Amino acid sequence: MTTSGAGGRHRRAPVGGPSQPVPAAGLGQLQAELEPARAYGEGALIMCDRLVRIYAAEGIEVQALQGLDLLVAEGELTALVGASGSGKSTLMHILAALDTPTAGKARVAGHDLAAMTARDRLAYRRAVVGFIWQQTSRNLLPYLTALQNVIMPLRFAGLPRSQRGRRASGLLELLDVAHCAQRKPAQMSGGEQQRTAIATALANQPRVLLADEPTGELDTATARDVFAALQAVNRELGVTILVVTHDPAVSAQVRRTVAIRDGRTSSETLRHGPNGEDATGGQAVEYAVLDRAGRVQLPREMTRELGMKDRVRLERERDHIGVWPDQGSHS
Repeated sequence: MTTSGAGGRHRRAPVGGPSQPVPAAGLGQLQAELEPARAYGEGALIMCDRLVRIYAAEGIEVQALQGLDLLVAEGELTALVGASGSGKSTLMHILAALDTPTAGKARVAGHDLAAMTARDRLAYRRAVVGFIWQQTSRNLLPYLTALQNVIMPLRFAGLPRSQRGRRASGLLELLDVAHCAQRKPAQMSGGEQQRTAIATALANQPRVLLADEPTGELDTATARDVFAALQAVNRELGVTILVVTHDPAVSAQVRRTVAIRDGRTSSETLRHGPNGEDATGGQAVEYAVLDRAGRVQLPREMTRELGMKDRVRLERERDHIGVWPDQGSHS
């Protein structure tokens, strides 16, 4: 369709036919901009669209998330990395319905997280997502045994008594902590506590498991065991897992690692097998993220080395776009 200028002129109909008005150029452009927005995230289990979270305290605003975009497909095991204060934990709390976004959209398994009531959020946390905290003491009730901790969410969900013990025991077995069934948290190691916490978070068969630094308080060997448990859960149960980590050994064992910087997704690292397929432990390739507004965050080490600041010059080549420093920025 041919668009017109700001005056909104109509296109001429073919000779001999009636005149058919067409939308003004401004309306046509607006419609074209809205169409991709409706399709964004279609088919993804987790969708964040220009997500914003602003905290205000004593007259000071802190922008934790600044238009973050993220898509996660069902069945993925994805790592989130970034410096402290980059917005990782804020994003996890929003996806867990422990916090609400200031603007933008967030959807998990068809649930609009920005539109839920308090009752909706409670039902969502009980049935759709499981959450694991970094602090082992926050994941388990200290006066209950491992088996009782896993059974507790099943009781709230109304699962028949005859099925609770069987499901709880099966999860403890899957996570290799069946021997801890009758132990209270104080009688377990840190790794056993975290694996029991994973079993508890999975009790009600959530579609998404969110883990915020689950290995942050563990030694290297124990952290490896806990992450192996997450991999087993992803593989055996098909649950989608999003894990925040600062541990390079953890991020190196997932197919996809998403880096967050200054409240936005800045880069993704994908691991490919010898034939180009996604593969854990394969060759890692880092990509800059091109967000829906067309923005790309250039790595600081690259811009600093090349003296890029304030503005850059772009040149379109046959198969790529060149980015050049503004010569005046060196002065």
